[in-house]
Amino acid sequence: MHIETHVLVRADVAAIFTHLHRLLTELGGEWCLVGGYVRDGLLGRPSRDIDLAVRGDAVAIASQVADALDGKFVLLDEVHQVARVVLTQGGEKWYVDFAAMRGAVEGDLGKRDFTIDAIAVPIAPFEAGLNRVECIDPLGGLSDLEGKVIRAVSDSAFRDDPARLLRAFRLAAELGFSIDGHTETIIERDGHLAASVAGERVREEVVRIVETGRAAETFRHLDRLGLLDVLIPELAPAKGVTQPKEHFWDVFDHSLETVAAVERLLLALTLNGDLLDPFAYRDELARHFEEGIGGGGLTRKGLLKIAALLHDVAKPRARTVEENGRIRFLGHSQMGADVADGILEHFRFSSREKKMVTAIINHHLRPGHLSNAPEWPTRRAIYRYFRDSGEVGIDTLFLSLADHLATRGPVFEMEGWREHVRITEYMLAARFGAENVVSAPRLVDGTVLIDTFGLMPGPRIGELLEAVREAQASGEIETEDDALDFVRKELGTDHAAQR
Repeated sequence: MHIETHVLVRADVAAIFTHLHRLLTELGGEWCLVGGYVRDGLLGRPSRDIDLAVRGDAVAIASQVADALDGKFVLLDEVHQVARVVLTQGGEKWYVDFAAMRGAVEGDLGKRDFTIDAIAVPIAPFEAGLNRVECIDPLGGLSDLEGKVIRAVSDSAFRDDPARLLRAFRLAAELGFSIDGHTETIIERDGHLAASVAGERVREEVVRIVETGRAAETFRHLDRLGLLDVLIPELAPAKGVTQPKEHFWDVFDHSLETVAAVERLLLALTLNGDLLDPFAYRDELARHFEEGIGGGGLTRKGLLKIAALLHDVAKPRARTVEENGRIRFLGHSQMGADVADGILEHFRFSSREKKMVTAIINHHLRPGHLSNAPEWPTRRAIYRYFRDSGEVGIDTLFLSLADHLATRGPVFEMEGWREHVRITEYMLAARFGAENVVSAPRLVDGTVLIDTFGLMPGPRIGELLEAVREAQASGEIETEDDALDFVRKELGTDHAAQR
């Protein structure tokens, strides 16, 4: 079916299409825009990923286009004739994928994943803005776009490429669409195939899910159709594991509710009158959670949701019940960090991403302990917390808030929550406030200690410097002279101990 409609084209990509149309016309043959770029263009969503189906040797055509447009050629799949050209336009990178057309255009579209991705548009010298185009839509993709439905192209779609199983949920999360009932049925039938998907491809889809505001409901949906157990079997033992009376949910539901609480709190940073009103440092926290982690598309907000999902993953194995009936999970945070590291390694997360998630999980109980103490945390305790938690100190505080929300469920008590929020603000003041307890300028360095006290370089210098930092953070010392007097006393204590 050929239908006329409009597609939105940005000015910078219009220039790319003009060049592509000229080059492909010179090369001859047949070519069409397909896949996600067409879908996003019809929805008015920005995209820098362009998919082209071409008649002929797609790899050779891509290589020629790369040479002509000064792009980078990347061979993706020689057997199936798939290649990528990376172009730079308007200061941004654009990814143009070339794939060999399999038979007629309509037949080629019938081998794709979902109807909304099975729409083709013959490439033309588009202009910036809305362009009238003729869509080739043999499977009703335009209707499903209008109805906001993810529908598999065929009953074999997931058997042909099991990575599509997770992609269905990711598209639903990104677009706010629902998955068609029959498509859910074949997802359940073929869900076991998700275990065969390469870790890198799973990581890409998971990252894109957690970067949306629908991660919690997506994880629930994955669980309902059986895929979460296949992808992360380490979570399955948490189902039905009861917790102390302070908890409303079992361990598994609590984990998913914690992801939901993270999303609610992230949203509350930009809203007034919600759980974080009043709350200082909204702007600082909002910027913090938008920070990218490396170049893989993951931000701190997405990383925090992954940590939330996995933060209690070791509770089932750590669970004990004492004679008086008290349920305990001793050591579950440290054990959970180890389990999470293995999960993230399987999915090929980067070393930094693994280190950050495992650190959040390892330290996630500490803010609660500080909040539940009879007195508010001292400056020294706050300094030690941020020192030990490193670059995830703020993230771990936020997870602690989410953990609190997800503990009590519908019997949530506002008074205890407000106290937790106030202590969190107090600790954040040590990081963001005018008197920066966490990273105040150093009063002395190792060279000063060596020259002043005739010490030899070695581990003891580091220990003394850290003792000075703690004393400075606690307000015991303020100047370089104070620091030298402090070290002098420390060394005197050492000498006395040696005698």
